[in-house]
Amino acid sequence: MKKNWQPKPGTKFGRPERFKIRPLRRILRTTHLFSIAYGDVGSSIYYALGVVALAASGATPLALGLAGIIFVFTALSYAEGTAMFRQSGGSASFSRHGFNDFAGFIAGWGLMFGYIVTISISSYAIPSYLGFFWAPLKTSPVIMTSCAMSVLVFLMTINIVGVRESSILNIALAILDLATQALLILLALLFFFNPQLIFERITNYWPAPQYLLFGIAIASIAFTGLETISQMAEETKRPEVRAPRALIIMTVVILVVYTGISLAAFSTMTPAELAVKWSTDPIAGIADQISHGVVPTELTAKLFNIEAYRVVFTWVIGWVQAFLPVLVAILVSTILLIATNAGLLGISRLAFSLSRFKLIPEIMGKVHPRFKTPYFSLVLFTSVAIMLQSPGFFVHNMYANLGGLYAFGSMIAFALAHASILALRIKQPDAERPFKLGLNIKIKGYLLPFTAILGLIGTVIIWVTVVIMQPYSRWVGFAWIAVGIVIYWFTHKYKKSEPDIAEGAIEMVSG
Repeated sequence: MKKNWQPKPGTKFGRPERFKIRPLRRILRTTHLFSIAYGDVGSSIYYALGVVALAASGATPLALGLAGIIFVFTALSYAEGTAMFRQSGGSASFSRHGFNDFAGFIAGWGLMFGYIVTISISSYAIPSYLGFFWAPLKTSPVIMTSCAMSVLVFLMTINIVGVRESSILNIALAILDLATQALLILLALLFFFNPQLIFERITNYWPAPQYLLFGIAIASIAFTGLETISQMAEETKRPEVRAPRALIIMTVVILVVYTGISLAAFSTMTPAELAVKWSTDPIAGIADQISHGVVPTELTAKLFNIEAYRVVFTWVIGWVQAFLPVLVAILVSTILLIATNAGLLGISRLAFSLSRFKLIPEIMGKVHPRFKTPYFSLVLFTSVAIMLQSPGFFVHNMYANLGGLYAFGSMIAFALAHASILALRIKQPDAERPFKLGLNIKIKGYLLPFTAILGLIGTVIIWVTVVIMQPYSRWVGFAWIAVGIVIYWFTHKYKKSEPDIAEGAIEMVSG
């Protein structure tokens, strides 16, 4: 690192302080990382179940399970990459080091698209859950879409002004979120679980092979927010240790919760009910079924045949019927609001990171002179998210469309993340890797992680499936990539024509 950086002869400065990018304050620990990431990834359960059911029907648990395996492989690749490069950027940073600036840009641009779709669909789910209090929020496309757009405008405004998230609030909500999900799973399995009935519902509603494949692709939306931990690396104490640890803990918790929620859903309703009546608010559907149809199974009937337990049973059922749907409506709406806000924060960090390395125009990372927030990127990407929601005024399959769009953008980023880990094993075999993947296979003398190879194959298959099977995602996705390439070309051309003083300034300030 250069301690005494000096400008090159002839270098002109407008305002030198414009390029000073100071290192972020490292204050986050494993608990903070987990709670922030779970706010992103865990929140997707509140809409992903319905989205996947629209495509995979009875094969929804299988689709989520197979997508979960790819999620595990991807999380492991992110763990190795984040431990190596302790800076924000995620797959964009891995790709820039593993390949070149263009690969870093494509990964970052695809990830941006994933973030935009995430904030679109998260905010779009909020009115559905609030529909418990006022039905038109769920049943009227105009009211539902207008409400979702209003949420985005509200969050954009407070982010520009500079209202910050609280780590304590994130941890408290993560605990409350997990407790509510555990309660739903427990009640559904305790009073509804019937293996034979679940098997019948799966087999009777089994989809055609192409829809199963598409369901697996759409199921990737269940794991939105995987990048969050990598994006927070520059603000984490000992990120080489804590980031991989948080990724592994989050992965285990998410898989357990999704398994339980899938069983709870298929215990309480048919796949048709899930896909039609509760597609936009599947967890509310589970709570509704529990509150209106709780009956003791053979096991619980024997247990509650004892007088003492019968009293407890009666009290618990009364409480459940009265408060569970209300709790779910309020809690889920709050969590989705925070998840949407986290998406806006994530995309602004990513835009800042990409603009810092001149992969996108500098204005996209521009900070407001008064509020010190990246206002330009917040306004720009919120506007794109609102545009993606606008078909909701007259299209009924918005969830499936948004799910396909997420898979299109995020799978590009995830595939490049896996490819970058493999490339770095070849280019820099002896580089320091505080977290190194196991299960390596030796190819031409290089140790390549088997999970990264499988993850690369899986993410590419998902991306190709979406491109082939959903025209909407294909054309909108390719239009986004085309616009991005044009932006990159102009940015790269400007970068070549101007002296590159940003990197030196960064080194000077950091040093």
